[in-house]
Amino acid sequence: MQFVLRHNRRADLKFAPAQSARGSELLARHGFDPQQLETFVVLVDGRAFVRSAAALEIARHLDWPWRALCGLRLLPRSVRDALYNVIARNRYRWFGRRAQCMVPTAATRARFL
Repeated sequence: MQFVLRHNRRADLKFAPAQSARGSELLARHGFDPQQLETFVVLVDGRAFVRSAAALEIARHLDWPWRALCGLRLLPRSVRDALYNVIARNRYRWFGRRAQCMVPTAATRARFL
């Protein structure tokens, strides 16, 4: 999320924790159980995206050069999802884990539902 906040200068992406009332409502409306969620979900124009499709949907809204990741849509979904799963399993080892949560600024708070 922090990466997206930094690289989506248009600020056209909004966030809702799955455990929040609004997040749970949105997930339930799209057939997901927030208590059993194993991936992140991106909602765009009434459609739900998960795994690699969700990541690529986010990439469409990022600044250049990150937007170029959209080219990965050319790969079959099974290949994209396998790659997504490898990255998801290793993300903390490769990119680290923060000791504390981010304290949002007023501008950042406005991006949460």
